[in-house]
Amino acid sequence: MQREIGRFSSLDVLELGTHSAILDGEDWGRLPLERGQCPDSLAVGDTLEVFAYLDTNGHPAITTLTPAAQLGEVAWLEVVEVNDLGAFVDWGLPRDLFVPFGEQQHPLKKGAHTLVKVYVDNQGRLAGSTRIDHWIEDTAPVIKQGQRVSVMIAERTELGYKAIINHECWGLLYSNELYQRVRKGQVLDAFVQRIRNDGRIDLSLNQPGFSKMKMDGVSAKILDRLQENDGFLALTDKSPPREIYAMFGVSKKVFKQAIGALYKQRVITLERDGIRIA
Repeated sequence: MQREIGRFSSLDVLELGTHSAILDGEDWGRLPLERGQCPDSLAVGDTLEVFAYLDTNGHPAITTLTPAAQLGEVAWLEVVEVNDLGAFVDWGLPRDLFVPFGEQQHPLKKGAHTLVKVYVDNQGRLAGSTRIDHWIEDTAPVIKQGQRVSVMIAERTELGYKAIINHECWGLLYSNELYQRVRKGQVLDAFVQRIRNDGRIDLSLNQPGFSKMKMDGVSAKILDRLQENDGFLALTDKSPPREIYAMFGVSKKVFKQAIGALYKQRVITLERDGIRIA
């Protein structure tokens, strides 16, 4: 298995000492790891999952600590220092991640949070960039409609929120389809709602193809809540999506479908300010 700076690798334990363990880095050589980072049960011959980086001398080093992002990934990080060389962000390791001035979309200030992409500079060292558009593609051939993906909220636009899909490409969540508050840097599960003719991706927090069984479950929840509230709920198809989601955990679209089905079955009546058991 190829080992790479900026990613996790499984290395064999060669020796155990009082202050450190020695792991087999193969072409990287023998790599020390502080005993404080080793499991108590660690023994010679065991395999340990470690993160590889370059130390201050440019030599490979390892840690069992987990950074906020690996090579090629994006994370929402705090700026902890700004000096004449650039900025440094806290990414969960003892040595902060360097963001050079040339890789700052806007000048960074200490205490601020920003999206940072982890990359390797021309000296082979890990560094960060806030020029996210420079690294993230507009399209992704391997992504399919209906696919479940991980997204990170990036910025608000006139239509909604741009989100980074699987650290690789851009997608868009439309404001009029959101049923919960979102914030920059937040990581969510989403679904590919559609892939446009130009290859750009529209996202949704709702799973497509809501089944009849799930719809029946939503209808049952509505009826249970009606019975708990003397047969009336102050919710309609005009209610804000966030209120609907807070009560039933579904989107406004699914809620409208459920009350529509209940109305057709004459189980409920629709009133101006709510719904009522018939």
